[in-house]
Amino acid sequence: MASSPLRRRRIVGVSTKMYFSAARTKQYVDELLQILSSASNTDLLSTIDIFIIPDHITLASTIAQLNNSPLPILPGAQDAFYEDTGAYTGEVSPAVLEEVGCRIVELGHAERRRIFGETDGDTARKAAAAVRNGMIPLICVGERSKADGQAGVKVAVGECKTQVEAVLSILPSTAEVILAYEPLWAIGAAEPAGPEHVVTVTRALRNLNCVRNREGNTRILYGGSAGPGLFARLKDGVDGLFLGRFAHDPAQFYKTIVEVATA
Repeated sequence: MASSPLRRRRIVGVSTKMYFSAARTKQYVDELLQILSSASNTDLLSTIDIFIIPDHITLASTIAQLNNSPLPILPGAQDAFYEDTGAYTGEVSPAVLEEVGCRIVELGHAERRRIFGETDGDTARKAAAAVRNGMIPLICVGERSKADGQAGVKVAVGECKTQVEAVLSILPSTAEVILAYEPLWAIGAAEPAGPEHVVTVTRALRNLNCVRNREGNTRILYGGSAGPGLFARLKDGVDGLFLGRFAHDPAQFYKTIVEVATA
């Protein structure tokens, strides 16, 4: 049975990738929390979900900082392994992430696929591990090449369908899932993908049987050069934004949070 749209709170968040030092991450979170604490619209902001995904080294300290937030900001991790324990040198245990207070795990990002050769199967196993440990998998999907018009939409939906089905096929239907639609050609680009393209593709993804027939909440974000001024043009297709470098300025992140809450 499909989940009701009324259950889908808007959501916005940022990944710092590997751009920040430990000191910069602390400063960034402190500055953001100061802005949120002094905001006059805290009641409005409490109607949406906000998340921050720092690097693994600073995750625990970031969680400690977020515990002082006036809003329940969700801390996330940039990756996790698909086993909870064992002889997996250098990997990050999803069980330990949950233990320290992590709530979201970002998986299947284009950089993980391109640089480290991760597959749809790897992403699916990692997503299952996140769910098994009580966390929300944030699954990145997107097409490799850019094409215009309906041809571009067809390519995007086809490639994303394969990625989405691989993950959802092994997750409990009741599990909460976030899908981040990030066209590979838009990541790091000067401009995001066009609003018509994004809305058409994300509507098609939401209408996939594997998404539409789930019992659990399935939200869809747009990422890929996303920033302030974008969400109002995408709100008919997505539930929020997944931000990168445009949110590295806490003031700009806050501005985007307000836009997502009010659009």
